[in-house]
Amino acid sequence: MPAVVVLVASLAVFALGYRYYSAYLAKRVYALDPAFTTPAHAYRDGIDFVPTNRHIVFAHHFISVAGAAPIVGPAIAVFWGWGPALVWVVLGTVFASGAHDFGSIVVSVRHQGRSIGNVAKDVIGPRARVLFLFIIFFLVTMVNAVFAVVIGNLFIGTPEAVLPVLVTIPLAVVVGQVVYRRRTAALVPSLIALVVVYACIPLGSFVPITVDPLANLLGLEPLPVWIVLVFAYTFFASRLPVWLLLQPRDYINQQQMVLALAIIVLGIVVGMDTIAAPVVNDVPAGSPPWFPLLFITIACGAVSGFHSLVGSGTTSKQLDRETDARFVGYMSSLGEGTLAVCSILACTAGVLVLSGNEGLSWNQMYADWASAQDNPAGRFTEGVAGFAENLLIPQQIGIVFAAIVVISFAATSLDTAVRLQRYIVQEIADIAGVRPLARNLTLATLLAVAVPLALALVPGDFALGTLWLLFGTTNQLTAGLALSVIAVWVTRRGRNPVMVLIPLVFLVVMTAWALVIQAMGFLASPEPLQRFLLAPLDLAILALAVWMVVEAAFALRRAFAGRRGRPSPGAESGGDSASSVGGADEG
Repeated sequence: MPAVVVLVASLAVFALGYRYYSAYLAKRVYALDPAFTTPAHAYRDGIDFVPTNRHIVFAHHFISVAGAAPIVGPAIAVFWGWGPALVWVVLGTVFASGAHDFGSIVVSVRHQGRSIGNVAKDVIGPRARVLFLFIIFFLVTMVNAVFAVVIGNLFIGTPEAVLPVLVTIPLAVVVGQVVYRRRTAALVPSLIALVVVYACIPLGSFVPITVDPLANLLGLEPLPVWIVLVFAYTFFASRLPVWLLLQPRDYINQQQMVLALAIIVLGIVVGMDTIAAPVVNDVPAGSPPWFPLLFITIACGAVSGFHSLVGSGTTSKQLDRETDARFVGYMSSLGEGTLAVCSILACTAGVLVLSGNEGLSWNQMYADWASAQDNPAGRFTEGVAGFAENLLIPQQIGIVFAAIVVISFAATSLDTAVRLQRYIVQEIADIAGVRPLARNLTLATLLAVAVPLALALVPGDFALGTLWLLFGTTNQLTAGLALSVIAVWVTRRGRNPVMVLIPLVFLVVMTAWALVIQAMGFLASPEPLQRFLLAPLDLAILALAVWMVVEAAFALRRAFAGRRGRPSPGAESGGDSASSVGGADEG
């Protein structure tokens, strides 16, 4: 199958989804109001609540949610064949992710820009807030651990990319100062910054940066040193105002994403490369089943609960108008879906045309499940470099370029996730009555960094092997729970929740099934880490999920009863919040 045919067909479905389906959601399901006063205006503080142009908010949201996950997940999942992976990415993006991301932003905007876990208290019930917060805590912890390992591996594999990535940080600060202080458009400054970053690629080749001397001095491997340095950076970055580093770097990365996608698309068109992988792979005996594990291995790119945390945690606080939620939320879903499609093609076509890989067959690269999990981000960078070679871009430049793209996206997601984890730690501490932790930003941020750091430092392939599947399961489960909040809210407003309920039921069933399979595997494992840490953690997440689903089911029943005009028993404990930024929620 020519890769260009798959690419064009996928993009056509995405375009139709935005043109028609997102418009249906905006008008018939979420009923957007252009006159509604958003939290960015009502609570403007210059730090978190900042009214922002929708293109800049889109850049922040898109780059924060994209990260490395829509690259890594599909790069692993093509082990089962590119057909199932592609179908889930395309349909999941249009019908599940679009409704989920879009709806999470709208619900948060209508509840003072609060997190989706906090909103669950008003929409579903007081217990739901606590349950949701603990599930989210587990999810964000695993997101941070996995992304830190991905960044560390890429720094080790492509030390030429370290300098350009480091240069991005001060450049983003300069762009943030120019845009915020002078009230100028971000396009030109961000493009200039991106040119400077890429101009540093040759310099990075002459001066590759490694931590080998420091690692040798400490008697450690390079990976844990890089992981510690990455988390040290995120500790400080997550404390800065969003306009100073987060937003401008997001906008720089958006330009980088456009360039990367352009190179991939043009490389596919010019090279007319053929997909070498089978549509459905005849996997070796003993391999994990694709159903249901495919739907949690591709943890982003189809639908992702992490998006609801970003949408309700930072994006909703920056939205200038409520109607911007359609462009920011749904279009970002399509952007991530496009990246996931490109990852599928890079790992099934591009990687085999790279100079030096021509003698390999795809079956050799994906000989078994362990091979599929071996450095998936590196396989993507090689695939992108293969497409870049079709455009006469030297192989090493293409590999460094692709590595910079992946590292930049993962680092941005990590910054956002640590900031979100700080919010979650403070909310949990507030509920528990631990006032010093709830009020002290430094303590909350330290805890938000320390827990995923400990997981990321576990030796071996723990993060990109075992932990990835548990992350994916928790991630998709969070998406289902976020959809349950959205479904109840939509129902209370007299709107039809069917298009929210369908992906909700599918995700809850698939993720619960996957949690059971994983728990059985952990309990049967001879490794103490899996039996005594991961198995109880898996079962705890499953128990929280079941409890949350039951709470949501009762809340949904009350919402339907209220719509029929009958008394809604227990409504006082799970009723919708009457307050919103501009007054009562008029739904």
